[in-house]
Order: sequence, then structure tokens, then C-alpha cells
Amino acid sequence: MMRTALTALCFFGLMAGVQAQAQDAPRWSLAIHGGAGVIERSSLTPEQDAAYRASLQRALDAGSAVLTQGGSALDAVQAAVQLMEDDPLFNAGRGAVFTAAGRNELDAAVMNGADLTAGAVAGLTTTRHPIAAARAVMEQSPHVMLIGPGADAFAAQAGLEQVDPAFFFTERRWQGLIKALTEAGLPIPERPAGAPAPGAQAAPHASVAPPLNEKKFGTVGAVALDSQGRLAAATSTGGMTAKRWGRVGDVPIIGAGTYASNADGCAVSATGSGEYFIRSTVARDICTRTADGATVQAAADAEIADVGSIGGDGGVIVMGLTGTPAFAMNTSGMYRGAVSSTAAARVAIYANEEGEKE
Repeated sequence: MMRTALTALCFFGLMAGVQAQAQDAPRWSLAIHGGAGVIERSSLTPEQDAAYRASLQRALDAGSAVLTQGGSALDAVQAAVQLMEDDPLFNAGRGAVFTAAGRNELDAAVMNGADLTAGAVAGLTTTRHPIAAARAVMEQSPHVMLIGPGADAFAAQAGLEQVDPAFFFTERRWQGLIKALTEAGLPIPERPAGAPAPGAQAAPHASVAPPLNEKKFGTVGAVALDSQGRLAAATSTGGMTAKRWGRVGDVPIIGAGTYASNADGCAVSATGSGEYFIRSTVARDICTRTADGATVQAAADAEIADVGSIGGDGGVIVMGLTGTPAFAMNTSGMYRGAVSSTAAARVAIYANEEGEKE
């Protein structure tokens, strides 16, 4: 398991090498992920592979546009995540998975490493961009986490765009829910009100959507270092297919799926089996390791190995104060990418892409 985590990262060695050879550390740096899991080369067609890479590149472009202009790490991670929340290829925002009751319930969190302020939301159903709601909680309320209808009401009061719940519907995820419930012997809910008729939806990337039995965690996230030396992390997810009883995973739990601290020298966004990431306090532990002197790569590798030892699967992206990103996973793939002021954008999907020419 540790071997997988280690080999998954070497793909970005060229980026680290370019940064190391530069006279100065990068002025800014950004890394993103679109979920980790069982993502084999054989499971994606060339068209699907290209669609994911293009989506990752667009997210990198959105975040780097902020950082290039001297913008904040917070603005950059929000920009990157919001773009992925609108992309039905990922399990966040539009394209999120359904609960057993046939609803899309969305979670997100953001944290500012400069002052340890944080915001999180869980169970949103009408706010278009959950990551924007999480930031509003951080900046416009005295709280850290809001949930359910109250969180949507707060987001609306904060002026964030509200949509009909059907906005998040995609046929691929609905059919995935039916399959999961059928296999579990659970009742299938009525098709959501306002959803397009079966076969009528022509969503972006519909022709290249992955198969229904894909086994990955489609959570999206971003970590960044800006030109002022500030770190930030953001994560957003639709959770687990057929989740019940108001289940909430690690993403909105500060210290589990999301954490950033300039004092500790790291920002983390995680994706994986949330129950295990919560139990391991993954994001906070990584920052504790860096505060104790570990490199971000060593900290990420060690933490993912620990998660794996108790049965958890997934991955993390980590940004340190040097601007060199770290990626670690114990799965066969993780949608990911990175770019900085001294290194061109690179994206990857599979764990064994190290050394390959794009």
C-alpha cells in the first residue's frame, strides 16, 4: 500500500525539479484533485481520459489566473473548486451522487492557513457552489460549520446563487443510485421533481461519461500558496452513493478532510473513504508531521500509509511553504494536477504515470 502511495507521486518529479533549479522559490503554486479510487487505464476510453484531463486543466487555469494577478490563495482554491463543482464529471455540485432518498446533499470546507479561520457546510441542496457557502460561513458568520436547510438559508442570505435541486441532477448518477439500491435490496425513490425525462439530458461530457460501476471518490479539492506566502485549502463533495440517515463524511470536518496552517507549513485536501479519514484526522496529522520537520511529501506518504493500515482508501494533495506540491494515494488512481509560477501545468490520472511524456 505504501508502495502505491510513493509511486503515485513521482509523476510530478519534473515539476519539483524545475522548481528546485529555479533561482527563487515559486511566487505561487496550486495543486488540485478530482477524486481518488479504482481508476484503471482499462476503465476509461481515450475520450473519457481526455475529458478528465481537459477538466483538470480548466480548474488549474481558473486558479492560476487568480494567483498570476497576485490574488490570494483563498480566492484561487475557491475558483478552482467552483469550476469542478459545475462539471458533471466530478462528484461535487452538478453531477453529485444521490442519497438513498434520491437527493443530492453537498458538503464543502475551506480554511485559511494565515489565520486558521475556517468554514464548512454539510447537506446543502439548493446552493449552487457549496465551496462559496463554506467561505461565507468563515467570513460572514461567527461559526465554523452549518448544516442542512439552515446552511442553504444562510447562503441565500449571503447573496449566493440558489438553484432548484434538479440543477444538480445527472442521469449517470441517478442510474448509479438505482444500481446501488437494487444491489442492496433497498427501495428506489421516485425520480426527482424537475429532473429531465430519461434519456433527455444532454449534459456536458454526457457522451464520454465513465461507466456506472466506476469505483472512485469524486470529491474535488485544491491547495495553494500565494505570492504573499499564504496557504489555503478547499474541498467539496457529494458524498457517497446511496448514503442514508444524513451521513456526513470527512470533507467538511476541519482537520479530517481539509486543513491549512502557515504555522505548520502545510495545506491539505483529502479524498477517500471518509469514515477512515475522520478517525485518522488525516489533514491535521499531516500538518503536525510537517510542523515536526517532515517534508510535505514524507508527511503525506506516512499519513496515507496509516489510513491504509486501518482499512481506508483514498489520497491527499498537500502544499507546503516552498511551493512544491505533494500527492499521495493508496489507490490505483487520482485525478490531479499542479501548476506554479515556475512550472507549467501538469495533469495526471493513474498512479503509474511517473516519467511519462504527455
